[in-house]
Amino acid sequence: MKVDLRSLLLGSAFALTLFIGYSFRPQPAGDDQYTYRQFSTIESIVPGGLGRSRVIISDQGDQEVGKDLLNFYSMVGINFKNIANNDRIIVETINQYVKEGWELHMVTAGVQSPAGKDAGSGNGIFITRYLFRKAV
Repeated sequence: MKVDLRSLLLGSAFALTLFIGYSFRPQPAGDDQYTYRQFSTIESIVPGGLGRSRVIISDQGDQEVGKDLLNFYSMVGINFKNIANNDRIIVETINQYVKEGWELHMVTAGVQSPAGKDAGSGNGIFITRYLFRKAV
């Protein structure tokens, strides 16, 4: 069996490259190396402006009701100024956390209708959770 020296060198170089590439990659940081903070936005879609909308902030087991948000609907229908106001408050909160050294790690959103109601009934809430983390 004759071995081609060129193929042997090329194969060895490839194997060495793989070994070095995988041996010296940084290890992912475990979750125990971070502290977490979350805030949730609950935005009401109850017609007539009768719902309640809030920002709730959670930090290592403590929870507080943060800023009030405006409802999506007023007495005459959807209120785009309220939505724009809520967006401004949410972005300001995100920017504040980023300035404090927090990293936006994950965002989860959902819609909840009251029990027994159809999702298209015009009643319910939008909830969005913003999870931040910071290295300890």
